[in-house]
Amino acid sequence: MAYDLITMGRIGVDLYPLQTGVPLPQVTSFGKFLGGSATNVAVAAARLGRRTAVITRTGDDPFGTYLHEALQGFGVDDRWVTPVPGLPTPVTFCEVFPPDDFPLYFYRRPKAPDLEIDAHELDLDAIRDARIFWITGTGLSEEPSRTATLAALAHRAKSAATVFDLDWRPMFWSDPDAARPFYAEALKHTTVAVGNLDEVEVATGVREPHAAARALLDAGVEIAVVKQGPKGVLAVNSKGDQAEVPPLPVNVLNGLGAGDAFGGSLCHGLLEGWDLEKIMRHANAAGAIVASRLECSSAMPTPDEIEAAIAAGAVK
Repeated sequence: MAYDLITMGRIGVDLYPLQTGVPLPQVTSFGKFLGGSATNVAVAAARLGRRTAVITRTGDDPFGTYLHEALQGFGVDDRWVTPVPGLPTPVTFCEVFPPDDFPLYFYRRPKAPDLEIDAHELDLDAIRDARIFWITGTGLSEEPSRTATLAALAHRAKSAATVFDLDWRPMFWSDPDAARPFYAEALKHTTVAVGNLDEVEVATGVREPHAAARALLDAGVEIAVVKQGPKGVLAVNSKGDQAEVPPLPVNVLNGLGAGDAFGGSLCHGLLEGWDLEKIMRHANAAGAIVASRLECSSAMPTPDEIEAAIAAGAVK
């Protein structure tokens, strides 16, 4: 049976402070969680009842073992999560200063194992057959992951929904100015592009939301999703349909992971065949729920929680 969703990209351990409003030097206790954007999207979709898998790599160490156990616990297939001897599993710390300041500190040196995904080891038939395939901009930042990502996209050849999470992290690129050509190449093979204002500007050179959406459509995608922060989200498709949906009111505890919940819900809505506005409202609600919670992966909402938030018009 084909997967509903296969994601490909980052995985790691999130070590989040259990104290809010406290800088890292003074934090005394942390929670340990599964992390990494592509992995969190697979978890979010699994929480919504989808059959999901992730393609990524870990270190051959106890943290790598923990990530396998966490994926299995969340119902995400981990068959394509393989160890890289000699490289440590990445760890990410954050600081939590609600409502809008959540600095991230990535420990991915000398190299993150998830950038060692090799094209020759991919199950290209499974990637082609998945109902949705999800890749990220970080996967384009280094070899061999870059070649593997583009090879997977080329083999899939837009046979079904293919999502490009623009996922701009300049600290992951040795030369951030070199990113745009690789983004352009990936856009040729994808049907949906998702990004915030910074990310769409990297991909297209355009920052104004409607112009950026048009530029993404011109680059070859069928649906462009532009996140506008407090102004909500804009979605435009190649048929001329448009939805601009405001954010759901929420008392933010930790904004990290909200975008991954949005992504998992976006995939769920695409699989359900919903119209753009319904997809965006559902995805906004999923993201808002996670923003109200400390953790990311284990905070992903259930269908009932999302429907309750939509019905209430806010996250209670």
